[in-house]
Amino acid sequence: MMTCSTVAFINKDFDITFFVFKPTVVIIDHLVHALLHFSSYTHNLGSLQTSIFRSIHGNMIIWCGAWQKRSSEEKDKLMEVLKSMLTNVTRMAVLVEHSFLDAYAGESRDGSSTAKICSGDIISINTGITTAEDLNDLCYAVLAILRSRFAKTEGLTAGLCLKGQSTPNVVCIHVWKSLQYCYSWILNNRKWMMPYLERFSIFDMKYDIFRVVHVSAENVVILPHISPHNMLANDEEDSRTGHVMQN
Repeated sequence: MMTCSTVAFINKDFDITFFVFKPTVVIIDHLVHALLHFSSYTHNLGSLQTSIFRSIHGNMIIWCGAWQKRSSEEKDKLMEVLKSMLTNVTRMAVLVEHSFLDAYAGESRDGSSTAKICSGDIISINTGITTAEDLNDLCYAVLAILRSRFAKTEGLTAGLCLKGQSTPNVVCIHVWKSLQYCYSWILNNRKWMMPYLERFSIFDMKYDIFRVVHVSAENVVILPHISPHNMLANDEEDSRTGHVMQN
């Protein structure tokens, strides 16, 4: 059954986390299965939505989670707990990157102020790391590019722009009706963007196409809820949870 989640274009009440993995195993389904277990346990920590994106042509898996906005100290504690729960996952993949991001803008074909992402969807992701001085200007440039071409791009249902909270990076997600529409855009339109971005100091620009293999919304209840404050404050509970994830 198809499950969908929505992400508001501008929402100061939520944090988004990305965990990027490079698999070291041949059977990627085993890694996806481990991440599904990981997703179920993050609901105990207060996650509202979780998603798993699997690269179609590359060798990358992205786990994405949405959370109620927290203080910097609470986010640091949350990140440590999340990493401690990844024992099974890191046996099958290298954790390449992890970060908190804010959604700052987007476009939607249905006129809403949210991007809808469903299991089975095709998404393309552009990322770039810049300097702290250039971050805001790059964010505006990425948004301007999205808005200038969105209505003219066939098969594009939504676009979402995010920026890093502690790292000066920008992420742009496009949601497509099909893989064919995405290919067509890459072949015919993608190159024209580069002149608009060359004036920025972008150190690491990446692009990939993913299939959404898992989405869980906040109304999906898998395990009894445990207060995130209690779990983060209780080392014994953290140890127990980590042990369960390893079994």
